[in-house]
This record gives sequence, C-alpha cells and structure tokens, in this order.
Amino acid sequence: MFGKGVMVSLWGALLWFVFPGRVWAAEPTPASNALAIDTIWTLLAAFLVFLMHAGFTMVESGFTQSKNTVNIIMKNLATIAIGVIVFFAVGFGIMFGPDVGGIIGTKGFWMENISDLDFGIPTLGFWLFQAVFAATSATIVSGAVAERFKFVAYCIFTVVMTAIIYPVVGHWVWGGGWLSRLGFIDFAGSTVVHSVGGWSALVGAYLVGARLGKYGKDGSVQVIPGHNIPLGALGVFILWFGWFGFNAGSTISGTSPEIVSIATTTLLAGAAGIVGVMLITTIKYSKPDPTLTLNGALAGLVGITAGTASVSPTGALIIGLAAGIIMVFAVEYFDRVAKIDDPVGAISVHGVCGAFGTLAVGLFATEGGLFYGGGISLLVVQLIGVIAVFAWSVFCSWIVFSIINAWVGLRVSPEEEMEGLDLGEHGLRAYGDFVFRSAIPGSSVQPATQEIRMAKPEIEVSR
Repeated sequence: MFGKGVMVSLWGALLWFVFPGRVWAAEPTPASNALAIDTIWTLLAAFLVFLMHAGFTMVESGFTQSKNTVNIIMKNLATIAIGVIVFFAVGFGIMFGPDVGGIIGTKGFWMENISDLDFGIPTLGFWLFQAVFAATSATIVSGAVAERFKFVAYCIFTVVMTAIIYPVVGHWVWGGGWLSRLGFIDFAGSTVVHSVGGWSALVGAYLVGARLGKYGKDGSVQVIPGHNIPLGALGVFILWFGWFGFNAGSTISGTSPEIVSIATTTLLAGAAGIVGVMLITTIKYSKPDPTLTLNGALAGLVGITAGTASVSPTGALIIGLAAGIIMVFAVEYFDRVAKIDDPVGAISVHGVCGAFGTLAVGLFATEGGLFYGGGISLLVVQLIGVIAVFAWSVFCSWIVFSIINAWVGLRVSPEEEMEGLDLGEHGLRAYGDFVFRSAIPGSSVQPATQEIRMAKPEIEVSR
C-alpha cells in the first residue's frame, strides 16, 4: 500500500509539472491522480499497440516477394482504417455492452448510451485501447493469405472480423460472458486476439489455395523466399516493443504492481522463443534458421500473452521456449503435410501458439495451475475455451469467406498473381526500376546500363 501511494504521488507530481494549473479544475485528490495516471498509461499502451501494425506490415512485406509489397501495405492500412471504424460502430457494443445469455453484448453501438458502463478510465480511452486490439486480430489473417488474395475480399472480411467474429469472443472472455464466468484466463489475448486471427487465417489460406508454384505436381514443396529479411527483422523488433503495451497495458492501470512482472514475463518469453527455435533448427537443419528464429520471438510472445500476469518468470521462460519449438513443428506440418500455404507462418505463430499459451496457464499459473497444486480444473476450463474459440472462429470464417468467394471471389487471376498484386490491384510498384552504371572514373570499360525489372518466374504451375 505504501509503495502504491508513493507511485500515485510521483505520477501526480509529474502531471502537475507537465500541465501546471490545467490538469484539474479542482484541487487534485489521490483518486483523481490515480484516474489520470491510469488513463495516460492506457493511452500510451494503445499507442504502442498501434505501432505494432507497422511491425506486422514489415514482417509480412519482408517475408514475401517484392512484387506484392504495395498490396501488403494497403491491406495493413485498410485493416486499421476499417477495423477501428467498424469496432466504433458495432464491435465495441457487442464486446462490452450489457450481457445477454453470456454470449453477446447489446448496447454501446456508435459509442452511444454507455454512460452507465464503468471501465475504470474514460470510456473513449478504453475504446481506443480495445480498437487497436480488434485491428490486430484482423491483420493476422493478412499474412496467411498474402500474394494471391483479392484486396476487396480482404477488406470485406475485415469488416466482419471486427464487427462480429472477434467481438463475440471478446465478450465471452472480457465482457462478462460465459467463459469469464467459468474462470477462463486470457489476460491479454493469446486466444481472444491471436487464436481468433490464427484460426481465421487457417480457413482463409485453405480456401484460397496455395500460391502458384508452391507445390509441384508430385507434391514437392517449393521454397518461395522473402525479398527483405532485414525489413522482416525490424518488424519483429517493433512488434516485440509494442508487445509491452499489448500485455502490460491490459492492466488498464498505471499504478498496478503487476506491470513490472508482466513486462518481465513478456521479455523472457520472447527471448526463450528465440532460443528454442535456434536450438531445434540447429538440431534439425544443422544451422539456425533466420526466418523461423524471428518467428520464434513472436511465438514466445503469443504464448505468454494469456498468462503474462498469472505465471512466474521461470514459467514464462518455459512457455516461451516450448512455444518456439511447437511453432517450428507446426510450420512444417502446415507446409509439408497439410499443404496449406502460409507465407509468414501466421497460423502456427498465432493460432497454434495462442492455443498452447492459453492451455499453459492451466499448468503454470501460480494460483490454480496444475504444477502449483491447483489440480486439473483450471486446465479443463482453459481447454473448453480453446475448443470453443476454435469452433467459433472456423465456423464463422468459413461462412464469411465462402460468401465473399461467391460474391467477388477470393483469388486474383493467375496472370495477376504472376505479375504481382502491386500492379494488378493498385497500379504501383513498391520499388522502381534500378539502373547500375560503372562508377570508376577514367575506366576504359564502357558504362553499362541494366534495368532490373520484375520478371515472371519460370515455374511449373500447379493449383
């Protein structure tokens, strides 16, 4: 209590110096100080989560071919734009409105008639934080269907994702719905955000089919390398940075003592995910795989998101390590066995590791976890939640994608895919033609000019 009081006083003093005479109309009180701190903290966390969308854009762009970069940028821009508007109009009310049968909320559409709802901070501040979460769930789908999915089809799906699919699950867990009443724990969204996006991505990737040339007629798997691994690596670091806001911001309290432990478990799990992937890929392939290692960080972060406030630092290390290893085997399964083409590994990172991280809470939670003497009850609840969210996400996504396919189609033409979606969908390349000339003054060699253009690959097409 003393530590919390000191923290509130320090934050209050900081606010007074930054906004002298303008912060409060009346004399500040400990309660008003705490409210101001909680609000500022939640807004800062929301801004960090917003920044994560730059990371998603970089990862998806770097891990795919250069001829589709503009399309990927446009999809991620559309995700934010469409997602926050739709969540403002519909999604927030479904997610946090008064409960009906533990299934859905019924009030708060267009952010009206919500004055009686208490979120601990101003309602619009809480909405802002939740809106960038909703957009995150939608953008996960983008990576799995990259390089062959119609832009308009993706935009339509984003509307439904942020209006219905994601908010309904959010209501079950965070809006007072049936899973929260069972005692289901998903602190920051391993299941609510990541698995919903991952399982929807699974359906989308399956229905749209693999990229041209990904699988030979004999079933062999062809590698289609990304064009810019440094860009993807920078994206991973930006995502990791934003994840501190994603997890710690979910306290909705800048004075919560949990912030430090949450940030610690977040850092450790991401690091352990990297180590796990480096170890397993060195064993399997005789050298650590860079792209899988980058995804290992994300796998560890997704894995810890559910239990970040419930497990010890040691538990976070174990969860992150296991998530990284599981991700590698999941990527291989979807790529080589199921023949589901996922260019960035979104299904494995977000769907599989999100489910694993949620189940891991039932094992490693310091209060109620199986390994801490809590028995199996929490693990059973977590399993029920994972299965329910999987079923809901797959069912809804299948229906929505099927309707979109019948309406406007999911996939671009083979010619457009070969040329690249940048030109076909948007009429612009991300990278202009480059000209190389001799730069040696006085050289007897005549300057040579070579235009490097996007060429159609010589591949044997299989659908």
